[in-house]
Amino acid sequence: MTTYDFILVGAGIAGASLAAELGEAGAKVLVLEAEDRPGYHATGRSAAFWEECYGGPELVPLTLASGEYLRANGFLTQRGALYIGREENAGDLGAFMRRFAPTGATIERLKSEALHAMLPGLREEWTGAVWEPACADIDVAALHAHYLSRARAAWVVIECRARLTGAIREQGVWSLDCEDGRRFAGRVLVNAAGAWADRVAELAGATPLGIQPLRRTVVQVRTDPAPHADQPLVLDIAGGFYFKPEAGRLWLSPHDEEPSEPCDAAPEELAVAEAVDRLQGVVDWRVEAVERRWAGLRSFAPDRLPIYGYDPHVEGFAWFAGQGGYGIQTSPAAARLAAQLLQRRPRDEMTQRLDASLYDPARFG
Repeated sequence: MTTYDFILVGAGIAGASLAAELGEAGAKVLVLEAEDRPGYHATGRSAAFWEECYGGPELVPLTLASGEYLRANGFLTQRGALYIGREENAGDLGAFMRRFAPTGATIERLKSEALHAMLPGLREEWTGAVWEPACADIDVAALHAHYLSRARAAWVVIECRARLTGAIREQGVWSLDCEDGRRFAGRVLVNAAGAWADRVAELAGATPLGIQPLRRTVVQVRTDPAPHADQPLVLDIAGGFYFKPEAGRLWLSPHDEEPSEPCDAAPEELAVAEAVDRLQGVVDWRVEAVERRWAGLRSFAPDRLPIYGYDPHVEGFAWFAGQGGYGIQTSPAAARLAAQLLQRRPRDEMTQRLDASLYDPARFG
């Protein structure tokens, strides 16, 4: 039986990107994916935008460090983002500016006239905004395929339909059992299992870190008038919705965060109705039809920061999890940093300014 240097559980954007980085540094890497194909869950259901302030100030360095790579490789299409608010949200807009101004994110406060000029049909009660010009769409499918291609070129082995059911470590080697009877061996087990991260930890005898999957709903609606192709991403400063154009339609979310067990997430009708209702309180466009609906699980640690690195108590067990809704937009820098931590390599230009202690599993004690 082949003994791998690293075995990663999960072949979404987290597992694919980290596998590519580890493999290109010379490691013998195996990726185990429970589903029929990589990226079936959260990666394949993303709302697909790169937004500098998404996830909070502690995530901005990862996002900015990833941006150059994403642009250089053609994965970003410029769009811009507006965080909008009513008159009673003026304090929230000001707090947002103060919170993110020191991070290096490019943001600008807009008054009502400029806001309404940028978003025709906006109802008059929406009076202010923060403009983020660098926001861009991400070609998620192309980015995920890019990392899978890099991984395979580095001789990474990817096994689908390989649901982990048991993990035992003896004499410095993990013996891993899968549901279909296959068995694999590796020196380091890396938990990149997304919503299933705490369950994988339990299988390996590690303490779960409280990673909670939260369901996020997105609907595609046809509106009259149709949104302009260059319309910005629009987000509620109070966290009640976001929407953006997509191929002549509008992708819309009620910004829901409903706790869920790890599962093949499905949208609930109430969330779909809330999304449409909130949109009608923002713009005077008529919703003609709800054409598609879907849901994904965004998985957060208790402090809502990602978790990268070796478990402090279980030898040979590492985390690359808890990446919430920002795992795709931070994937270049996150994967590079995690690979350097796991292989104990020095930082490079992409990661040298990142504070890895923010994401260390040991912060949970």
